[in-house]
Amino acid sequence: MRFDHETLPQRVRFASRAAAAGLRTEVELLGGLRPMVIADPAARAVAREISAGLPVAHWHDRDGDVVMHVPVAVAERARAAAAEHDVDVVVAVGGGSTTGLAKAVALTSGIPVVAVPTTYAGSEATAVWGLTEDARKTTGTDPRVLPRAVVYDAALTLTLPVGMSVASGLNALAHCVDSMWAPRTDPIDQALAAEGVRALRTGLPLIVKEPEGLDGRERALYGAYLSATAFASAGSGLHHKICHVLGGMFDLPHAQTHAVVLPHVLAFNAPHAPEAERRLAAAFDAPTATAGLALVYDELDPPRALRDLGMPEDGITPAAEAIVAAAPPDNPRAVTLGPVRRLVRAAWEGARP
Repeated sequence: MRFDHETLPQRVRFASRAAAAGLRTEVELLGGLRPMVIADPAARAVAREISAGLPVAHWHDRDGDVVMHVPVAVAERARAAAAEHDVDVVVAVGGGSTTGLAKAVALTSGIPVVAVPTTYAGSEATAVWGLTEDARKTTGTDPRVLPRAVVYDAALTLTLPVGMSVASGLNALAHCVDSMWAPRTDPIDQALAAEGVRALRTGLPLIVKEPEGLDGRERALYGAYLSATAFASAGSGLHHKICHVLGGMFDLPHAQTHAVVLPHVLAFNAPHAPEAERRLAAAFDAPTATAGLALVYDELDPPRALRDLGMPEDGITPAAEAIVAAAPPDNPRAVTLGPVRRLVRAAWEGARP
């Protein structure tokens, strides 16, 4: 066994019904005197509640302030607001789009970020940023965008609708699967990913059965953190390259796109990565990884077809071409146009892989 593993510098607070106290402590530890709070409309009320004890210099939570896939123009407005109000800490309360916008501010300013997730997106545990312009999503990694601290409070996810909880949780599950064969994966990443699968495969069905229960929410949030930590180290594999292409080209909803694409990528890669497949199967407690994922999907009833998310049929070939160009060179299976076009079409139709 031989590998190099880098652990990202970040503090994590995990406690239900303790977000306000945890957030206040983290802002104080950073010396924040003029924090900016970014929140999407769905998280506006909770952001105001948990930030009540902070000397907030600017609230960035109006309609249109946070937009999916972080368009460049939206990022520029947030950066200008941070400069205008002399902000020294950015607090992000919400899902992946909110965290992504906070990262966009940090990318050009170096202002530290404290993330308070209200979904299972996982962006808060990575140094990956993404910006969209002219229907093309560009991503990169930079240590400046990694939130200095994350305040996890499963109670903040109780109001997340079941359908969105499922899609967001499957986004986290996709981080786990991709981390098994991503470009920089190592045994530590794979161990984190496998534990993330176990937490999510038990937590998400509990959310469906008991949406107002904390047990499932805590398991899912724990699994989302593990998945993102693995992904942050392992890098972006084929699944995430596909979803970035689709999201950028067609402005598809992020979490739902991951939910639709995941079974197809797993079926595409698993036969060509037998050791990773065995570890995933064990984590799913199933004979095979694909069978385990199928059982989870049958319990959760997530979105199944890209066409239902708004992708046009005539976009299949252009998307496949862009995916081939963006695919990691060391993917377990060769990424060529014919098979990728079939994968995208199957995901568009909602066919079982």
